[in-house]
Amino acid sequence: MKKSKHPHKQNEKFKSQKRSYRNLVLKDHLVDFRVTVKETDLFVQALKPLEGITRELILEKRGYIESYIKRYPEFARTLKPWRVQGPESMIINEMALAGEKAGVGPMAAVAGAVAEHVGSGLLKHSDEVVVENGGDVFLRLDNPFTIGIFAGASPLSLRIGICVESRKKPISICTSSGTVGHSLSLGKADAVCVVSDSCSLADAAATSIGNRVTSKTQIQPAIDFGKHIEGVRGIVVIIGDDVGIWGDLKVVPLRLEKG
Repeated sequence: MKKSKHPHKQNEKFKSQKRSYRNLVLKDHLVDFRVTVKETDLFVQALKPLEGITRELILEKRGYIESYIKRYPEFARTLKPWRVQGPESMIINEMALAGEKAGVGPMAAVAGAVAEHVGSGLLKHSDEVVVENGGDVFLRLDNPFTIGIFAGASPLSLRIGICVESRKKPISICTSSGTVGHSLSLGKADAVCVVSDSCSLADAAATSIGNRVTSKTQIQPAIDFGKHIEGVRGIVVIIGDDVGIWGDLKVVPLRLEKG
């Protein structure tokens, strides 16, 4: 289930796109591998090869979502927050809650939700894990790390990164863009990154904030909106050569070649 930058990320999530930023979190002591199941394409790093377990986790989590959509087709199409009726799987509940907090549909959280649920499952087999799903990253590492921000044609693309600490508990960084990829967006930001303990929430919030960045003058209003979303710890907004930063994060310069 792929990311879509439609205001509420509809079926565009299921389209693949080249990830030119997948080399930005690599750790020498981790094994990296890619697992693709249908439209879900994950890049994973762990202490040992876990392709089989990763595939099983993807199938399980996709199964919950696909089954729910068969019963409630509107879940995949709605542009509004979705209220779950009755007991459902954890991943469905988290997607709905993230969409409600960010003011978007539940599919706005699907890529982050899959990344987090697969990553949490892998942590039972590896103490350190990085799972990237279409620009949404869930991870737990023993040492501080920096993830570069890919922002398309912006001169700041891959020139700045977010340095975070995830030793005590996993953390998530999700990115939305109105200029990168095939998906639709109401906004024009080259990149909106959101840091949160919840990957589902970070995913939905990045989309919602990104929709509000229609020009450079809207960077601060968009951040002011996003910082009031419960669970958002930090925000970075890039449009052209302008950047806005807020929250519990450290933005650092990078020396990385684009491409």
